Amino acid sequence: MKAYLDQTAPRGAAVAEVTSARVRKSPRQTKFLLMLLGFGIFFGTWYLAVDVLKLPRFSKLPGLREVVTEWVSPNPVYGISIFTAEYYKHIAVSLVRIGIAFISATALGVPLGLMLGWSERFREYVFPVFETLRPIPILAWVPISIILFNGSEVSVIFLTFIAAFFVTTLNTMQGVRSIDETYIRAAACLGATPNQIFRDVIIPGSLPSIFTGLQISIGVAWFSLVAAEMVSGEYGLGYLINTSYTKIQYPTIAIGMFTLGIVGYVSSSLIRLLGNRLMLWRMREIGGAS
Repeated sequence: MKAYLDQTAPRGAAVAEVTSARVRKSPRQTKFLLMLLGFGIFFGTWYLAVDVLKLPRFSKLPGLREVVTEWVSPNPVYGISIFTAEYYKHIAVSLVRIGIAFISATALGVPLGLMLGWSERFREYVFPVFETLRPIPILAWVPISIILFNGSEVSVIFLTFIAAFFVTTLNTMQGVRSIDETYIRAAACLGATPNQIFRDVIIPGSLPSIFTGLQISIGVAWFSLVAAEMVSGEYGLGYLINTSYTKIQYPTIAIGMFTLGIVGYVSSSLIRLLGNRLMLWRMREIGGAS
């Protein structure tokens, strides 16, 4: 009996491992299927409302079939598809603008948010001004940007930067202020200096809020960029959507909107992935140190 158990033990362990792997994979598969179901419902509703039922309110909207045909056509009716160089130029210009604005907002917003959360004296001086400027809509900054900067390119980047900057700064500050005071007192009791507390407690403790803010920030930057490009841009996805509307090229509007959604989703996912990796590395470092 003992020999039989010894022989079957490895087999049982292998079966248990395979079963555990299947259980781990099933949530991913379920999530993927639910995502497909969500897209299916959305596109199915669009197709029924415009192409099949032709509802009155949707009569002027481009149908799903028309948009897809135009998007993948080598010879598009309105000149924009995946086979035209101009399509990728619009994407590239918007990506460059977003990259400059987002990196600048992160480089300035994160340190400012850390200081606003860490120093009460600094917050008393700066935060009232910050909160006064933050609710101002992006379009209200357009005249200021035109006065400050001669070229339209810098104006577009500035308007995008402003939106991302406020979101990044506020989330970073809230992340610092949400840290349990017990950790700070414990570090001080163990002899840590203020600089060491800031480096080893404040910054790591605020990372989740920082990366949450960066994910929100990149989304805010994208729709602010579209508004800026509509006002004073030349090329870019916002410019494409606006000019397509004035030229009554409705399928191109849908192409620009979906392209904007795809690149925005990818950029937000990359930030989420970077945040997860960085925080995982930090947790391993803390575990190794303890």
